[in-house]
Amino acid sequence: MSANASDEIPVLQPDGGQNRGRSGERSGTSAAPCDGYPPALGESRLLTETELRTSLDSTLEDWDRTGDLWLFGYGSLIWNPGLPTVENVRSRVYGYHRGLYLWSRVNRGTPEQPGLVLALDRGGSCAGVAFRLAAAGVMPHLEALWRREMPMGSYRPAWVPCTLADGRRVAALAFVMRRDVAAYTGKLPDETVRTVLGCASGRYGTTLDYVRRTVDALRESGIRDRALEQLLARCV
Repeated sequence: MSANASDEIPVLQPDGGQNRGRSGERSGTSAAPCDGYPPALGESRLLTETELRTSLDSTLEDWDRTGDLWLFGYGSLIWNPGLPTVENVRSRVYGYHRGLYLWSRVNRGTPEQPGLVLALDRGGSCAGVAFRLAAAGVMPHLEALWRREMPMGSYRPAWVPCTLADGRRVAALAFVMRRDVAAYTGKLPDETVRTVLGCASGRYGTTLDYVRRTVDALRESGIRDRALEQLLARCV
């Protein structure tokens, strides 16, 4: 989203006009018939720059702007943080678990064939990587992070208790799934996940590549998400 987009509200419609590649062709292949796929998601608009800034400011209202920030990565942030970090540490948050709970109509899919991306949902615990961000000069990077993670407001930015591998406990910023949005999937049957992994592709590539890269990045960080690995093994 460009800096002058505050007066524009792009709408994602079933014709996929927001999701064509450089050649003008849609990404992905046709999906085999599957009950419940594609889902009926309706229209959804991108947040304006003003709305994104309001969300960011509200999230940071208790930060004194002098101490470093911690960011909890559980998906693509692990292998593509996209911002400078002072320290990266294996960590765990309690009360949330990782899963493919968010339909993606731009980055990993299209309105016709939505993809899936990871989200934190209530219950259990989640191992990931905590990134420490230096306070000095961090705001432009946080603004870019908000454009990346919050384009349609499907997540709820939250400060979650995070236990680092060395025993330190910090409050880390994380993007938690909102259950009140149409893009929330709930728990999907393997048949649906198999269909998505076989066909969904968007601006940044396929859902399958996204899941595989996340599993690989977790392993490289010394983390095994057996539930995600088993899902990938069953559905590919």
